[in-house]
Amino acid sequence: MRSKLSMGLALAVLLLMMCAGVALAQGQEMTALDKTAAVENYFYGAEQPGALVDRVAKVEKTVYGLESKEALLGKVDRVYGYMTQNAPAAPSFALKLNATEWVLTHTVTADAVNVRLENLEKLLIGTVSDEAFDSRLTKLAKLSFANGQLNVQAAQVSSDLLVKIMTITPLDTRTSLAGDQVVFRAAEDVIVEGTLVIAKGALGSGKVIKIDRSKNFGRDAKMEIAFDTITALDGSNMNTVLGDKAKEKTRSMAKAAGAAVAGLVVLGPIGVVGGAFVHGEEVKMPAGTELYIQTKTETQVYGLQVK
Repeated sequence: MRSKLSMGLALAVLLLMMCAGVALAQGQEMTALDKTAAVENYFYGAEQPGALVDRVAKVEKTVYGLESKEALLGKVDRVYGYMTQNAPAAPSFALKLNATEWVLTHTVTADAVNVRLENLEKLLIGTVSDEAFDSRLTKLAKLSFANGQLNVQAAQVSSDLLVKIMTITPLDTRTSLAGDQVVFRAAEDVIVEGTLVIAKGALGSGKVIKIDRSKNFGRDAKMEIAFDTITALDGSNMNTVLGDKAKEKTRSMAKAAGAAVAGLVVLGPIGVVGGAFVHGEEVKMPAGTELYIQTKTETQVYGLQVK
């Protein structure tokens, strides 16, 4: 039950952050309320009640340990930037937390920050701190990296970088509907020229585009799925697609595995993933199905130098 609740919270955070990323990519200005909601979902796992001024004050105290004297809009921009903005010498909170968690566990999770910090503190120190999030993460980083410094690098990601993923959302042509959200996670680390750009466990999001249900006279069901974005180590959203390179890699994996590919049956009624469509009498794509997707556009992200 707890894992289902955690995944529900993680999905809510993921979808909100991805909506924010879409708004930024399209040049839409995020409002102070949008930014506050994104920050609250990231740090707490849910939006907080109350007036905006009180909500922002709570976030500042939680993150920094004290409330600043800035104007309300300045406070919102500051804490949102602290969460999302990256530079080699000044990684964002998201990048710093992801890198620290990855160094300690070789995976990243998508729980709210308070849960992630507690888990890392129990793992590394044995006790949970009640200090501000910034202080707690700084202490964890000091124990995890030489001199407490992350070796952050900018990495140029090509438009066809392969990413092996594992589905979280189970899909079935008998019950799934067009428009349903599809959640997946990175099944392996993705490293570009010695820089970790996507960590194992990073969440991604897509959707069911089309469902054709099976009919009489042997007409098979069809399901079209879009794999839209995955979260980079720096917290940004990378556009992804089930492109030709990814399809071929998935076919090769299926051929090498024989009867099954980590949960995706490739013989019998379901068939191999052969393009954007999966064909079969009734299409079932259980949670844990592994396949490849690829990045859609060339982009620059910040990552952790590991080689």
